Amino acid sequence: MREMTLIQAVNDGLRTALADDSRVILLGEDIGKNGGVFRATEGLCEEFGEDRVVDTPLAEAGIIGASVGLAANGLIPVPEIQFMGFIYSGFEQIVSHVARLRMRSRGRFTVPMVIRVPYGGRIRAPELHSDSTETFFAHTPGLTVVSPSNPYDAKGLLLAAVKSPDPVLFLEPMHIYRAFRQSVPDEAYTVPIGEARVVKEGRHVTVITWGAMVRDVMDAVPKLEAQRGIELEVIDLRTLAPWDEDTVFASVRKTGRAVIVHEAVTNLGLGAELSARIHEHCILDLEAPVARVGGLDVPVPLFQLEDLHAPTYTRIERAIDKVLEF
Repeated sequence: MREMTLIQAVNDGLRTALADDSRVILLGEDIGKNGGVFRATEGLCEEFGEDRVVDTPLAEAGIIGASVGLAANGLIPVPEIQFMGFIYSGFEQIVSHVARLRMRSRGRFTVPMVIRVPYGGRIRAPELHSDSTETFFAHTPGLTVVSPSNPYDAKGLLLAAVKSPDPVLFLEPMHIYRAFRQSVPDEAYTVPIGEARVVKEGRHVTVITWGAMVRDVMDAVPKLEAQRGIELEVIDLRTLAPWDEDTVFASVRKTGRAVIVHEAVTNLGLGAELSARIHEHCILDLEAPVARVGGLDVPVPLFQLEDLHAPTYTRIERAIDKVLEF
């Protein structure tokens, strides 16, 4: 076991995947000798060579398209897109080919690839570097979408994604890349895709969140509980598509109240789908309508206003009070 940050756990997961399976190949902009824009691939080119850690031109559509061909011919490509806002030029490849090849070929071809994408804001980056548009991909049949909230899950989910026979979008929350350390096993292990984690058990309100917001919610919990004399149950969704209905529904049936917190804009965000499904399946157990706390419905602003775009403590607090006082 070693104490690692989330970005170090990603690096360790990639190293483990490269060592365990000769079919794994990394590709992306500046991921070779430079080690990647966030250093997620640091040292891997020196260890495994330029044939398996491949620097590419600045061409996201080409990176994704080349990965489709590699995957269809027996390799396991792990392309890196530097920022979520840069993935849009590769969007057509993802929704038209990556997500559809299994169905289009009637199962003759699958696309075992893992698209790594740093996402989210609050790192003081310029425009297009802080998007949180996971809904675009969670909405697309054929894609699995995961997002770790801590170093242990980062390595385990990444290795599970590499073993998946179908494409996985692996969303890495930049805000907590180096925010804290956690013990991570040296050996290979997997965290099951499709299983949420109950981070904290409680009786009065279920808070559902993922990625960087898990840490924000957990930081807010002690004060919220102390002031109101309540116990919050916190769920880290971990897999955004397909998400773990059983864990979410069981928690909501226990507490009767739910608040969904995510960094993406609120309008048509993943929280809307979660809320709709909870109402459809748990309506007779609800003591109040489900509340959502998301990013403001504007593009992520420049850094002076960036912290106001993501859910703040005050907005989470208001949502908790709203479902308690209904």
